Amino acid sequence: MRILRAPAAAAVLAVAAATVPAAASAAPLPAAAAAPEADLAYHGYLSMTAGQVELRMTPQNHGPFGVADATVRLRWSVPLADEQRLPAGCARAEVRAVLCRTGALPAAGWGRTVTMAVRLKGAPSEVTLGIETVWGGGAVDRNHHNDRQRVLVLDTGDTYVF
Repeated sequence: MRILRAPAAAAVLAVAAATVPAAASAAPLPAAAAAPEADLAYHGYLSMTAGQVELRMTPQNHGPFGVADATVRLRWSVPLADEQRLPAGCARAEVRAVLCRTGALPAAGWGRTVTMAVRLKGAPSEVTLGIETVWGGGAVDRNHHNDRQRVLVLDTGDTYVF
């Protein structure tokens, strides 16, 4: 794990974004060159105690095609504390958000589990976590019912499953 301060993480993300190629033309692709289809989903659980949220999440791809990598955004309804210990493959993106790589997701398979604890500013009695795919590895995902979720977590220490 590593400690990231928000300004340093923003600089890392800005450099990474600068290396992403510009979007292709708006002209539709021929059917033979259309992007493969994948169906990404996220399963796991959350708990919160005294302003610290514990997260364990495993990405899944229902297929029909695999993806080499994807990016999921975790956005909390309250700001995160300035310093965070984030796992490898995750970076602070905004005051309330973290981006994480999923790694390879084979068709009809599971990815690596992401485990983290984030500290929230203050000690809120509840927080909502929004989970959504922001990049699907070039694949098209037509089913957004399972890759976009919102989970309410109360500061009780109880486990909330999604």
